[in-house]
Amino acid sequence: LTKQLNILGFAAPENVGMSSIVLAKIDSLAKKAIELQCTPGMQILVARKGKVVYQKSFGSPTYENKTKISNSDLYDIASVTKIIATLPNLMQQFEKNSITLNSELGDLLPIFKNTNKQFIDFKHLLTHSAGLQTWIPFYKNTLDSLKMPLTKFYSKLAKNGFSKQVADSLYISDSYADVIVQQIIESPVGLKKEYKYSDLTFMIAKEYLETVTSTQLDNLSNLHFFNSMGMNNTMYNPLKQVDKTKIIPTEVDTYFRHSFIHGTVHDMAAAMQGGVAGHAGIFSNAIDIAKMMQMYLQKGNYAGVEYFKSSTFDTFNTCYFCEDGNRRGLGFDKPELNNLGNLKYNYASKSSFGHTGFTGIMAWADPETDVVFVFLSNRTYPDSNAPNKLSKERIRESIQQIIYDAIEK
Repeated sequence: LTKQLNILGFAAPENVGMSSIVLAKIDSLAKKAIELQCTPGMQILVARKGKVVYQKSFGSPTYENKTKISNSDLYDIASVTKIIATLPNLMQQFEKNSITLNSELGDLLPIFKNTNKQFIDFKHLLTHSAGLQTWIPFYKNTLDSLKMPLTKFYSKLAKNGFSKQVADSLYISDSYADVIVQQIIESPVGLKKEYKYSDLTFMIAKEYLETVTSTQLDNLSNLHFFNSMGMNNTMYNPLKQVDKTKIIPTEVDTYFRHSFIHGTVHDMAAAMQGGVAGHAGIFSNAIDIAKMMQMYLQKGNYAGVEYFKSSTFDTFNTCYFCEDGNRRGLGFDKPELNNLGNLKYNYASKSSFGHTGFTGIMAWADPETDVVFVFLSNRTYPDSNAPNKLSKERIRESIQQIIYDAIEK
């Protein structure tokens, strides 16, 4: 008996019951997105039954730079970091019984003892229903009256005490990471246990993981997942590891860093944490993200390695508060609900899961159809504060519809 390796391979769509003619319609949507300036370029990948059946790149890194995007280029995946780096590490801790669904923050992390967050349990934390603030604009406290970085917090050169790169020629004081944690500890908590998406959830998760393992999250993720899964193009702080020309820029920042953001993470809080954060910071490409999504579809198993048990995956992929109008699983996003509790989209099954990212990213997997869909873009370029055309035009959702239409059996 040959042991099934269950790694992502490549096949013709017809070999896995899909129509290549229908999938080819994705091309015109991608071109439309570029024409409408929803994003300068993108990578799109579709896999089914463990086989990649569509993998293409479109457009260019910026509207000015006409180099063609290649499948190996790296995108800033923003919040998809949550399910690529932080969540799988949390699943392993959950399996070791160092966390249960009822574990409270005060017990998991001593810094939250005797604070307004000490009784927040893991289940409410990870379903974004713990009452945390959605976001804290940490960077605003580090700017002067002209909205320029204050010299007491930043240096133009890397030097002793200022080793964390925030942008080209901008390094933040190493001690500022503690200020960020302190601001999270002191932030207010809402009384209602309603759904309110919060980056603080995964900033807290990073603190927990690094405390319990005594290992920084980037090293932890490499050690436990990326290296053994062959995710060689998935990394924090890519400027230290790959040529800048392989990295897609995200923005011309005019409000904080006042520079061209290229190779340092777009998310302000993640940048202020030296690029390694629980909620953002990973750069990757479509094939690498698809490997992690395939591992989830295989419920913790990939390339013959068991990363966690299938029961652990099921615990995290459960919608605990669907009846309260909260569609989230533990860390995973799930299909939208409408008022009747039916799925808003008729195609993604209730068991499907994934995440989106602010820079124009989507990673989604559906156990019922055995499909993985990855969409990477830099829709934030050149101005992340401009209207989100990618969402408005429903580009990602339309591509997803084509994928489901392409399934023949």
